[in-house]
Amino acid sequence: MAGIVAANKCIGKGVDEGEYADAGTTENLWQLRRRVQGTAEKGLGAAGRTGAIRSRPSRMAPVIGLESSGAIAADSKRPAAQAVGEVGWYHERRPFVPVDEGFLFFGGAMTIRAFKIIESTLREGEQFAPAHFTTAQKIAIAEMLDEFGVEYLELTSPCASPQSEADLRTIAALPLRARVLTHVRCHLDDARVAVDAAPDGIDVLFGTSSAMRTFSHGKSVDEIIETGAEVVRYIQGQGLEVRFSSEDSFRSEPRDLLRVYQAIDRLHPQRVGLADTVGIATPNQVFELVSMVRKAVDCDIEFHAHNDTGCAIANAFAALEAGATHIDTTVLGIGERNGIVPLSGMIARLLSVRPDLVEQYRLEILPQLDRMVADMVGIAVPFNAAITSETAFHHKAGMHTNAVLRNPSSYEIFDPARFGRERTVMTGHRLTGRHAIASRATALGLTLTDHEVRTLTNEVKRRADAGPLSNDELDDLLRGSVPA
Repeated sequence: MAGIVAANKCIGKGVDEGEYADAGTTENLWQLRRRVQGTAEKGLGAAGRTGAIRSRPSRMAPVIGLESSGAIAADSKRPAAQAVGEVGWYHERRPFVPVDEGFLFFGGAMTIRAFKIIESTLREGEQFAPAHFTTAQKIAIAEMLDEFGVEYLELTSPCASPQSEADLRTIAALPLRARVLTHVRCHLDDARVAVDAAPDGIDVLFGTSSAMRTFSHGKSVDEIIETGAEVVRYIQGQGLEVRFSSEDSFRSEPRDLLRVYQAIDRLHPQRVGLADTVGIATPNQVFELVSMVRKAVDCDIEFHAHNDTGCAIANAFAALEAGATHIDTTVLGIGERNGIVPLSGMIARLLSVRPDLVEQYRLEILPQLDRMVADMVGIAVPFNAAITSETAFHHKAGMHTNAVLRNPSSYEIFDPARFGRERTVMTGHRLTGRHAIASRATALGLTLTDHEVRTLTNEVKRRADAGPLSNDELDDLLRGSVPA
């Protein structure tokens, strides 16, 4: 307990004395790195590890075990303690990925004790350039996401348009297990309209960076706190769940963020939110800022990551490691500009290191879900979409196919059957190997000698230099004889 108090004093000192006032974002977070590292080395690594820990200074120390410095938030079911030996994903009995513990963190990885999905395809996803969901499409998306098992569905503000308001009412009235949220400006008029549409909760946001305060709403930090408190109290008074989020969190001054979050946290909202609105943050910066907020507030923490620099999934995972409890996703990651965290990608990241965190979801629905939304917005499922892309479980090069045919886990971290998919070993191309040819021959019921397999492999390579062979062409070659 003394360590927690010391940590909070450490943060409070930096904020009160204005150490961040004249520094840019990079300098702010670098100072925070040193500060949090110091607290961890004094004993905040509450993972139960003792003795010397080898470490490298390439990543800062975590704040371990600080799920909350007070009461558990209303929508959380976080356990009070974790069994020894279960702290950090690399302490699983059979981790998928070998890990150099010293590289990851100074004091061991933060235990991810809570993870809930706030699925925003019907809000952030509507901001994707080609997107225009009909009411029927929104219902189909909501129902399939609910079947998949997401905890929350976030919908466009009812203030956006008359149809947006009508659609929110329609979705909120469906018999879903997921809680229905809407996302509005932190303005009392918007909150009143949102309450009238009967969602389960309301997410409000306020820009906190100097750019947002100057060019968006023109309010000071004190005015943000005053307005935020008024809106949060109003929503709570209507008996609804509430989240207060800063916009452009990673270009905001840390001391400003803490002032706002701590003031709102005293009102006991379900969550505060951090948003990497322009996708500028690195995983280290996310870990550092979320760690700071985790120590400063009692409520849960939501994280919203844009993908402008390709770091959305990595940043979301870093946020969870640092103590965030809720992650915003969309199907295929669609959203404003380059979008946000893709649902399938977030599931893949967690499944590879902490399978228990995603066992409640119906993973076999993911491919169908991605294809459905892709069709609705007129795009293909991206070739690099985790789990759901057409080629996610295709194997081509001879060295790969040889190993996969012997033991699929050699080049697969997931069993495709878990997602209702099948493995494909590609054979009729110039990179093929004799083991792939032999496997295909066996599938056709052919018995070939080693010499025949090698000869056929060379012939496939020769022909495929002009272009890949179709399955029929390959099978005819295998059934016949090698031309002179």
